[in-house]
Amino acid sequence: MLRRSLFIALLSLVIIGCGSDSPTDTGDNNGDDGNGSNPPPEETTNNFVMGADLSYVNQILDHGGTYRDSGEVENPYKIFSDYGTDLARFRLWHNPEWTATVYEGENNSMYNDLNDVTEAIRETKKYGMAVNLDFHYSDTWADPSQQNIPEAWRDITSLDELNDAVYNYTRETLEYLDGEGLMPEYVQIGNETNCGLMYSSAPQDFPDLNVCDGNWSNAGEVINSGIQAVRNVASNSEVDTKIILHIAQPENVSWWFDNITSTGNVTDFDIIGFSYYTPWSDVPLNKISDHISDFRDRLDKEVMIVEAAYPWTMEYGDDYSNIFAQDALVNGYPATKEGQRDFMIDLTKEIIDGGGMGLIYWEPAWITSNMKNQWGTGSAWENNTLFDFEGNVHIGIDFINRDYSSE
Repeated sequence: MLRRSLFIALLSLVIIGCGSDSPTDTGDNNGDDGNGSNPPPEETTNNFVMGADLSYVNQILDHGGTYRDSGEVENPYKIFSDYGTDLARFRLWHNPEWTATVYEGENNSMYNDLNDVTEAIRETKKYGMAVNLDFHYSDTWADPSQQNIPEAWRDITSLDELNDAVYNYTRETLEYLDGEGLMPEYVQIGNETNCGLMYSSAPQDFPDLNVCDGNWSNAGEVINSGIQAVRNVASNSEVDTKIILHIAQPENVSWWFDNITSTGNVTDFDIIGFSYYTPWSDVPLNKISDHISDFRDRLDKEVMIVEAAYPWTMEYGDDYSNIFAQDALVNGYPATKEGQRDFMIDLTKEIIDGGGMGLIYWEPAWITSNMKNQWGTGSAWENNTLFDFEGNVHIGIDFINRDYSSE
């Protein structure tokens, strides 16, 4: 059964002037079947961070998913490390009980909670990669279409009380991870917070954090509470954690950061992060460098694309409707493994040319399996992964280990 509802609920990024690139070249879906087994060069380029969001990996492994390199079953964290990934990103939900109840039976594991994320970070650091911990401040997906309050915080009625809750939760989480030797190198205070945090379906007396209604000061206080928690834990840690603020789509970045830094009084962060998805952005690929350069000049901050992806096919590996369809395609980059690789190579070049510091591919390992979420079983992203439908790493991954320093 096709489930287009995920298109809206999971990654609905169309907001505040976001449009779409409207390519017509769909390309050939019969790309090369190479397994991406060429040995990686030693480096990509000096100090540039190549990342992958691997938030679903543990759940996929628990529910029948298998990853292979050159036909051999392999640990997916090792695969990404072997192919040059510097950083793994993980979303953290406050109390995601629903991730257990979508499965039949009792005593099922939760996912994207602190226990799951702790094990994922442990595996990541085992293979020498850094970590970006993405606090959603929600029990479920936080994105431009929804920023739901954690159920445990719904009785909060004052801004001071909410600031304390955010500070204590952030601090306690990071102190625990630091005590385990797992302090993240990067922390996101919120995920795609275009209209703010924790405003969706808010009780009438809950503090209003919707910046699209002008509540920059309230939102700024809450964000600063999270930032202060990170700074306080990092000051006693061996890891100098960098703070990222994250907005969906480059055309929204200047508006948001100009307001949050002035009216919201949020200035103590390190990195401007944004998502770039071709179906929901009016910014063409060859203008990304101009936007990044402008962001750096305006705010004197580092810039990173913390979510991006591109399809390698328009086919399906299961009955779960794919989020990316024909409107994701850009002229000159067909939906083939080579087309995906070439798009990501050129996006990386754009980031480097603009002075950006890194790129994180969103869920490149969300292969089809018996994994479930609210909308279906399997994957709505298998046509954007860096693996084929049998779980073999393919040549799309070659954009990660490319030596950009000679170009």
